[in-house]
Amino acid sequence: MSDFMDRTLHLGYAAGSTILVAILISVLAAWRFSTGSLSVDHISKPRVEAFYWTAILASNTLGTALVDYLADSSDLGYADSNLIISGAIAAIVLAYFLTSISRTALFWAAFVLTRPFGATMGDLLTKSPHDGGLGFGTIGSSAVLLSILLIFILISMRNRRKQQQSTQQPESIAD
Repeated sequence: MSDFMDRTLHLGYAAGSTILVAILISVLAAWRFSTGSLSVDHISKPRVEAFYWTAILASNTLGTALVDYLADSSDLGYADSNLIISGAIAAIVLAYFLTSISRTALFWAAFVLTRPFGATMGDLLTKSPHDGGLGFGTIGSSAVLLSILLIFILISMRNRRKQQQSTQQPESIAD
């Protein structure tokens, strides 16, 4: 859809992104108005699932248009585009911990940014330095990402173990 708007309709990625933002907002507004909630915790009714998947389609397409605009049309390149998207995700994380902004709104904002983050990070890692990337190639970038994933899994496991240990009540002397 993003390329269709840019290449076939000749709207450009900026205009396409603007249209996709309007579509996503419309879908989310219709979902909220129709069901009273935008929660993704318990999607069990067909109407809610239809809204959910439509929002996912619109947000992923928006993410594609956004990354194409940042990396290609704006001449920022892969590194600067990734830095902007990473900064926006970091701002959402800070908003989560430091503000009372709706968790649902923060979820959707973060979700929209996952697509351009992945695309710009993938391009940054795989493209040659001549093209503005780091030149790891597909195997090297897969190894880097696998290492990062394993680190996060180990941290998560350690935190879960600590949480389980802190919730276990010590037996009293009388028992």
